[in-house]
Amino acid sequence: MTKSFAERIGKGGYGTVYKGKLPDGSLVAVKLLNESKSNGEEFINEVASIGRTSHVNIVTLLGFCYERTNRALVYEYMPNGSLDKFIFTQESSSTNRHLEWKTLYEIAIGIARGLEYLHRGCNTRILHLDIKPQNILLDDGFCPKISDFGLAKLWLTKESIVSAAGARGTIGYIAPEVFSRAFGGVSHKSDVYSYGMLILEMVGCRKNFDSAASHTSEIYYPNRIYKDLEMENEESILGNIMDGENEISKKMLLVSFWCIQTNPADRPSMSKVVDMLEASLESMEFPPKPYLFSPTMSP
Repeated sequence: MTKSFAERIGKGGYGTVYKGKLPDGSLVAVKLLNESKSNGEEFINEVASIGRTSHVNIVTLLGFCYERTNRALVYEYMPNGSLDKFIFTQESSSTNRHLEWKTLYEIAIGIARGLEYLHRGCNTRILHLDIKPQNILLDDGFCPKISDFGLAKLWLTKESIVSAAGARGTIGYIAPEVFSRAFGGVSHKSDVYSYGMLILEMVGCRKNFDSAASHTSEIYYPNRIYKDLEMENEESILGNIMDGENEISKKMLLVSFWCIQTNPADRPSMSKVVDMLEASLESMEFPPKPYLFSPTMSP
């Protein structure tokens, strides 16, 4: 299918992805999974759970391979790759790959609907626990599709939920309660937090956490954006962000700060997020300032 893994198209925490072709000519993405702590029965059960999902904003699982320690998942092929290629500056690229505001807005709504489905539309609630731009794939029309959901269980079955989620999350997107039970229990609201961080990055076209920054204020980007929003400082970074599309960008920012509230109970559900994104800007309440949890302070 992959011609001996000839063309690698991605690599993530769970394995390496290769481009493949089925006998009928249709393209697929084959994820060759890393070795897992789970046994064969757990793998089959989790694959069955993933395979039962069906939503326009969820990547479709077409098949799987299970042969002793070799395991692979076969997904539909996404020609535009992952979202990170379009929202972060590509220093090695001479072309500007940033998307129009209307497209970014539609992508944000699509991701929210996909997460809403995972949290409420499935027979059993599925927590993703690793929402980030690299796990949002784009089809040829830039419709977003969430990938890599449900895989965390296969690597973490013998561990507690806190250490489990922490081991599989990505710095910059992990909710406070994943690091410490003092903030609450890990739940679907942990995905809401990660979604909020993702939307901040989409609006700002930069990573929300920069470990290479020289000053603490530059390390944690949301701190600066919230202050601009609060002061309505249109001449600042916020003003540059909102260039030409004030309403869309401000609405996305307000939603993102509701999503990253420190207390999970204060965050909206993904259903509420969809409603907020589709409502008018005037109808939205201004979010309270979250205790902006810095990843550098985590245990």
